[in-house]
Order: sequence, then C-alpha cells, then structure tokens
Amino acid sequence: MNRVYNFSAGPSMLPLPVLEKAASELVCYGTSGMSVMEMSHRSPAYEAIIQKAEADLRKLMQIPDNYKVLFLQGGASTQFAAIPLNLMVSGKADYILSGQFSTKAYKEGQKYGDAKAVASSKEQNFTVIPATTKEDFRPDADYVHICYNNTIYGTKYAAVPDTGDIPLVADMSSCIISEPVDVSKFGVIYAGAQKNMAPAGLTVVIVREDLLGKARPETPSMLDWQLMADNGSMYNTPPCYSIYMAGLVYEWILEMGGLEVMQKINEEKAALLYDYLDSQDYYIAPVAKEYRSMMNVTFVTGNEELDKKFPKEAEKAGLMNLKGHHSVGGMRASIYNAMPREGVEALIAFMKDFAEKNPK
Repeated sequence: MNRVYNFSAGPSMLPLPVLEKAASELVCYGTSGMSVMEMSHRSPAYEAIIQKAEADLRKLMQIPDNYKVLFLQGGASTQFAAIPLNLMVSGKADYILSGQFSTKAYKEGQKYGDAKAVASSKEQNFTVIPATTKEDFRPDADYVHICYNNTIYGTKYAAVPDTGDIPLVADMSSCIISEPVDVSKFGVIYAGAQKNMAPAGLTVVIVREDLLGKARPETPSMLDWQLMADNGSMYNTPPCYSIYMAGLVYEWILEMGGLEVMQKINEEKAALLYDYLDSQDYYIAPVAKEYRSMMNVTFVTGNEELDKKFPKEAEKAGLMNLKGHHSVGGMRASIYNAMPREGVEALIAFMKDFAEKNPK
C-alpha cells in the first residue's frame, strides 16, 4: 500500500480501519450473498444497517429522544432551501454570516421570506466569528442560522450563540462528530457527510420534533422533513452505501471511546500544527486565535508564488490537497477525525523543509 496523507477539505480521507472493514465486506456483506451496494433498501439486511447507523449516531452524539435523525441526499447545500421551506412560518429568519456557506444559506433564505443578516465578519475577511448577543435577533424570527465551522476560512464558533427561545439551526458539515456538542441547544443540526463521516452522497439532518410538520405548501416532497421522518429516511431510495460507511465510522469512534476521546485526539493534532505556526514567521495563520478551527487550518507565506509552489511540492512528498480554496488562496490543511497524528507531523516536517529551501 502506498497511501498518501490526504488533507482535502472534502471529500476527505476516511479512517483506514473503516476502509479495511468495508473492503472485507465489499463483495459479500455478512451472509447476504451480495454487496451493500447491490442490496434493496427495503430488505431486512439493509434495514438493520440503517437502524444501527442511527442508533450509533444517537449514542455517539447523545441525541435526545425528542429529535429525529434523517439520512438524506442533496448535500448540505440543498438544506439551504429546505430550512426556510420547513421553518419559515412567519416569514422571518436571522442569519449570522461567518463565511461562504453561511452566506450562501442566507441568500437562499432570501428567496423565501425576510432573511436578515444580523451580523457579518466579511469586512475582516471572515477571520473572526461575528459577535452577537440575544438582543441582536428579532423576537419574531422563526430561526437563527449559523455555520458552526467554516471549512474555507478555518474558523469555528468558540461558544454557541444565545438565541433565547428562537431555534438555532447549525451547519456542522466540517466539524460534526469531532467533539461533543450539546444537541439540545440546537433546533436543527445538519451536515454533509463527506468531510468527517462518510463518502459524498449523504446528508444528515438532526431536527427537534416540535419543528416538524410546518413545511410550506409548496415544499417539494423530497425537502419535507416530516415526510422523510415519517418514512424513516426511506421515502425514496436513500444513499445506501454512504449510510453504511457512516455507520462504520460511528462504530470506529465508539470503539475508541466516543467523542470525548476523539476531541482529545483532534485537539492534540491541531495544537501541534498551530504551535508550529505560532513559533515562526515564515508562515502566517490569519485566523484570530480564539476562533481557530480544529478541523481546517489555513495559512499563507505572504508570497503568492511560494503559495502556488507549496502544494505542488507537498504532493511530491505524499501530502495531498493542501491548496487553499480559490476564493482565499494560500494553503489549507484539513485534519479531520481520520487524519492520524503522523500526517500532521509529516506536514510540519515538510513545512520546515520548504521554508529552509525557499527563502522569502
């Protein structure tokens, strides 16, 4: 095997034990005589797979009983429309803009009613999370939307915003199951699975039951959370194999000891990289320290030519997908759950070598 360290922001690397187990079951799952990819989603064998995946996610995240877990398609971006269609009852919603995806969600929300940007860090190039208080939100807003971790800019909320009685909706695509979260503080948590949970194709929505059943009449059936909940995420054929893979990832984390253990590992990996960045002056980490993401670490050299050279040279060393997002440039190391500590250590060693060989 000649596997590389894949720092892609998504689709991203998966845990090696998960890949190995999936490989062992690829041709024949258990005694079914077929692959999960060939299996009817209505079969008893697959029903057991999806039920266990949900049960393990509930255990992992300590999801309260009054929340539904939906396994859907369309990516987190489809939920940008599903959220106002399901929740915008009075026609008002507040959004905090902390990066590209929260801005996209806000623009989508504007199509369906009075979506208001109550705070934004665009003027700071999204290197901080906008500060808000409970008084910033309209009392009659149907929900407040945030992106909890910003994949492109490498920022994360240091604390959950206080929205009072207004349901808080959080896009957690790039940080879900990386650390414990108090699900009860949110009305809705949603996430594309391709960053920290599974291959692309699966979107997880965790929604409090009292928020179901409010979909607007024009809501497409495929975006109606109540309909999906009533049908156990199988109103149509679900993303079967991605759900199976997500289930293996949940098993892997539970076997390691759960999200508290995962958080400790992730904090140590992030600290290694940030400590190095803070110890020298060749690379610049633009994000304010209190808002740094554990999952997505951004940095630049301050020289555009060197920033272009860095990811190309890194690939030769087996360190893949370190180029920053095209909207911000520079470099980005996504160090999700599956990235081992050795990968971060290899990156730091390369960074030191690159700095030595490419003086500014």
